[in-house]
Amino acid sequence: MFKNKKLGWLILLWFVCGLCVGGLYIHKVSALSNKTYEKLKIFTDVLEIVKTNYVEEVKTEDLISGAIEGMLNSLDPHSAYLSPDMYRELQVETKGSFGGLGIEIAIKDRILTVISPIEDTPAYRAGIKAGDRILKIEGESTKGLSLMECVKRLRGPKETPVTITIMREGFTQPKDFTIVRAIIKIKSVKFRTLEKGYGYLRLLQFQEKTAGDVATALGALKKENPEGINGLVLDLRNNPGGLLEQAVKVADFFLDHGVIVSVKGREDEEKMTFEAHKEGTVSPWPMVILVNRGSASASEIVAGALQDYGRAVILGAKTFGKGSVQTIIPLEDGSGIRLTTAHYYSPSGRSIQDEGIQPDIPLVEKEPPREGIKKDRKEDPQLDRALEHLKGLKVFQKFLDAAEQTTSESGQDEGQSK
Repeated sequence: MFKNKKLGWLILLWFVCGLCVGGLYIHKVSALSNKTYEKLKIFTDVLEIVKTNYVEEVKTEDLISGAIEGMLNSLDPHSAYLSPDMYRELQVETKGSFGGLGIEIAIKDRILTVISPIEDTPAYRAGIKAGDRILKIEGESTKGLSLMECVKRLRGPKETPVTITIMREGFTQPKDFTIVRAIIKIKSVKFRTLEKGYGYLRLLQFQEKTAGDVATALGALKKENPEGINGLVLDLRNNPGGLLEQAVKVADFFLDHGVIVSVKGREDEEKMTFEAHKEGTVSPWPMVILVNRGSASASEIVAGALQDYGRAVILGAKTFGKGSVQTIIPLEDGSGIRLTTAHYYSPSGRSIQDEGIQPDIPLVEKEPPREGIKKDRKEDPQLDRALEHLKGLKVFQKFLDAAEQTTSESGQDEGQSK
C-alpha cells in the first residue's frame, strides 16, 4: 500500500514540477497548476484505488498507458497513443515493408469507416468501397477501439488472410470480406488521351514522386495532342491523400499565383501558407476535377484550391472532409503519440475538416470502373459527363470569341463613319 501511494505521489510531483517552469508567465502557470494539481490528486487516488482493490492484479504501467490512451481518444478520432510496439510498426510502415489491405480508414461518427480503397490493391479487388463501415475485424467488434488499434489488427504478414465485417448503404445486413494481405505498391499517376485534344489524368495517391510523374504525364499528353489541348479531366476519385508537399506541387502546375493552402495550428506563429508560382505553370486549359466521398486530405487541398480560383469545375459528390494534420511525437519509453496539431484551409479560408469540398455540379455517386482506365467509357458516366462539360466549354468559348470579334469590328465601323 505504501509503495503504491509513494508511486502515485511521485507521478503527481513530476507533473507539478513540469508545470512550474514558466519564466515570465509564472502567475498564469501557477494558477493553472493549482487547478491541475487538484485533478492530478484525483488521478493518483483512482490509480491507488484500482491497484489495491480491483478484482485482478493489474500493472501500474498498463493503467497509466490506458489513461493516456483515453486522454488522446477523447480529443478527436485522429489523435492516439502509440504503444512501443505500435510506434515501431508505424516506423516500419513508412519504409513500405508491411503487409496491408490497401485501404485508408478513419473513425467517423464513432464508427471505423473506409475513406477509400486504393486502386490495384487487395481491398480494391475484393470490392471494398469508400464509405464502408467496418464493424468487426476477425469477428471482434471495432466499437470503442482507437484508430491505431484497428490499424494494428488489419496489418500483418503478407499473404495472410484477414476477415472484416462490412456494413454498406444498401446492405440489409453486414457482410464478411476475407482479404489476403500484400505488400502495397502503388503507381500513383495514370493518364491517357480521351479524344483528340482532351486529356485524362488520374491520381491514386500523393506519394513522394507524384508531382514528377504528373509533369511527365502532362508532357506526354501534349505530345499526343500536337494541335493543342482543349481540356483536361483530373480524376481524384477514391484518392485518400498523402503528402502535403506533393499536393501543393500538383496544384502549382495549374495556378500561377496566390495561396494554395493554409495550415493553421492553435497559435498564430504556427500558421503556414503555401503559395503558387508562375514558373512551371501549364497553359490555362479548361479543367474538370472528378471527386467523390473517397477523395480526402491532399485531394481536397488540390480540389479546393482550383475551385476557389475558378481554375476548375468540380464534378461528383461531396468529399470526405479530412483536413487535419497529425504529428508523431516520440516518448522516452519507446512509445509515442499521434496528435492533431493543425487544420487545412482552402485559399478562401474554408475549413476542409469535416466540411469537405462541395462539388460545383453534383452527380449521383458511382464507383469508377474496377478495371481502372478503360478506352471504353460506357461504364463511367461521370467521366462521360466531365468530357461533355469540357466540350461545352469549348463551344461556349468559341461563341464568346466570335461575339467579342463582332463587337470589336462594330466599334471600328462606328469610328470610321464618324
